[in-house]
Amino acid sequence: MFSPGTTARKESILERTYESAAALAATASGPLKDHLPRFVELLIDQRYVPAVVHVKAMHAVAFDRWLAQRHVALAAVAERHVVGFGHRRRRGGGPIRPETRKRERFDVAHLLRYLRSVVACPPASRTCTPAEDLAFEYERHLRHVQGLAEGSVERYSDVARLFLRSRIGDGSVDLSMVRAIDVIEFIRCQSDRLTPPAAKCVVNGLRSFLRYAQFRGDVTAEIVAAVPAVATWTTTPKLPKAIAPEHAKRAIDSCDPATPIGLRDRAVLLLLARLGLRAGEIIAMQLDDCDWDHGQLRVRGKGGRFAVLPMPVDVGEAIAAYLRCGRPPAADRHLFLRAMAPIRGMQAGSDGVGSIVRYALQRAGVRAPHRGSHQFRHALAVQMLRGGASLAEIGELLRHRSPQSTSIYARVDLDALRSLALPWPGGVQ
Repeated sequence: MFSPGTTARKESILERTYESAAALAATASGPLKDHLPRFVELLIDQRYVPAVVHVKAMHAVAFDRWLAQRHVALAAVAERHVVGFGHRRRRGGGPIRPETRKRERFDVAHLLRYLRSVVACPPASRTCTPAEDLAFEYERHLRHVQGLAEGSVERYSDVARLFLRSRIGDGSVDLSMVRAIDVIEFIRCQSDRLTPPAAKCVVNGLRSFLRYAQFRGDVTAEIVAAVPAVATWTTTPKLPKAIAPEHAKRAIDSCDPATPIGLRDRAVLLLLARLGLRAGEIIAMQLDDCDWDHGQLRVRGKGGRFAVLPMPVDVGEAIAAYLRCGRPPAADRHLFLRAMAPIRGMQAGSDGVGSIVRYALQRAGVRAPHRGSHQFRHALAVQMLRGGASLAEIGELLRHRSPQSTSIYARVDLDALRSLALPWPGGVQ
């Protein structure tokens, strides 16, 4: 344990390091001089380590000086300048170590993203081919007209881009020339290299794109109907993989309530276990979604739909504990934040809900059906089914759009079904 004097000295050193980084940014005199101090302030607000802030400030100032030497205006700064800066040589002609170049490019790319976020320089240019323009319009249609979830938008638009590149290339777009054999051949080529579920996603994406093209008048209904189905049947029904209740409890109990990360992870796991929320729904939750007066939570579901769910007592206590003692101060309004810099809302990657589940299972020594977060959602449905809840009630809590999504749980509780089975005539079991 640190003594009060040691802690005070440590905080003083950190403060001086931050101040030196800010002073370094203030020395900039090139096209970025008006933005570098605010960039450093943002790094400090996002809880970057002082040494990292200082290095990023040093690279930012060097990049500003390099731009000034080449008379590059702020509005013209782009990726090519990041690449050019990475290929420069030291004063005197000495080489720069590869690991140093890599770090410089990373930091300067970070700076460029910041400059674009404050509209100080133009956004990244995209490929302006006719096919890319059509794919971009289709992407906007999925997002703003159909209101699909962001994951679905990305998957479907990727399929559209792949189809357009393979059948049209960089030339002019004339979908009226697309034949049924082109559609079938595309699906066949993709299916040969993909698993059945992934191939089914490609089929759904292509069918969605061709329906959009039909809406535009570019293709006929016969072309849409030509999209073949991919066989995904199996001789054994695929049942949902649910984590055992005792294993879920062990995973939740493995979170250390004495640490900020432990408080956050416990609240996240309880949302999974008690309300069956999807990982994306937890990531999207905002501070304002907690209605403490009425004990309710507002959930942003798939397709931009909202739902209001009751807040169980233990879930509310876990969220409140995280807000009081675990959530770092930040301007970000997401309910759950990263524990390390940059301090922001969690994402569906290495810092997302899936990682929280995976590490909790490891700490608890649980060998679960799989390592994802959806097993808690399945477990809640199975528990409700065994408690006497109807499929309609389960579907309402899980916010299923179709009864077919809930019907899979009718095949889960095999032990209960066996207890209801009548004996075979003649006494044969």
